Amino acid sequence: MKKEVHVSQTYPRLTVYNEENFSGSSRIYTGNLGIRNTDSILDGIESLRFFSTSSNATLVLFTRTRFRGNFRVLRGNRSISDLDDYINGNDVESIISSNQRLTLEQIRNIRSSGDLPSGYRLI
Repeated sequence: MKKEVHVSQTYPRLTVYNEENFSGSSRIYTGNLGIRNTDSILDGIESLRFFSTSSNATLVLFTRTRFRGNFRVLRGNRSISDLDDYINGNDVESIISSNQRLTLEQIRNIRSSGDLPSGYRLI
């Protein structure tokens, strides 16, 4: 049986910037989503702010495009001023922003299939 996903249109809120330290051009995304390639947004995402009212909110950062490679899981609100070399010396190349708690098993399934759970937007 598939688990139902609650989709919030307001949260989480992911604000991405094309320069370090939250400067340069920015774009705001809301709701559960995945960004397949950070270089396709604003010619590259260099910093970000992640905000949700849910303690279960999950931000997953991957070292390769299309949710592949190594990943780092962050829970709760985050501000990351520099995404360069953020994951064991590797840049962030794709991102999942979720208002729900994603388990390691779910994240590994996304990594192996490239498919996001039902109710997620793909960017």
